[in-house]
Amino acid sequence: MKRRNAINERLSRREALAAGAAFSLAAAETAGEGQSTGEGKSTAEPAGLGRAHLRVARPTDQLAAVVEFYRDGLGLEVLGEFHDHEGFDGVMLGQKGAAYHLEFTRKADHPVGRAPTEDNLLVFYLPDPGEWARAVARLERAGHKAVKSFNPYWDKKGRTFADPDGYRVVLQNAAWEP
Repeated sequence: MKRRNAINERLSRREALAAGAAFSLAAAETAGEGQSTGEGKSTAEPAGLGRAHLRVARPTDQLAAVVEFYRDGLGLEVLGEFHDHEGFDGVMLGQKGAAYHLEFTRKADHPVGRAPTEDNLLVFYLPDPGEWARAVARLERAGHKAVKSFNPYWDKKGRTFADPDGYRVVLQNAAWEP
């Protein structure tokens, strides 16, 4: 009898979970958040992320040198900066109108060290061979030498450069394709 009750109890839990999942999917569809794939997954895009502006932010111990690398070497523009904002200094770099920007911050008396691995990458896809060659030449003129990529894939159509903190930037002579 105990075994039968345990089976009935398990079935009841499964039924409850199934009913809860069905209710959740129905509520999402009713709210216009997407359709079910039949596997409990929604086909809806995350709300607004396709139109979001992306900020990639990280700390550095060498704010001036990092800004010089990304500004003078890569040609990004200083979009904004702040000093002693609750103990932090920072600079935002990017291109006006682009859907992203980079932010580098420093907090006095709080060392952050170098990149944790050689495979921490920012990849810029430059499909036009002339644009790519100019971007590579600009970094080289600024005194930066290409380094061997940790993942050999990036060396096939690109060049990898290390910023002053050891984070890698890949200039990839290809179009990005999902």
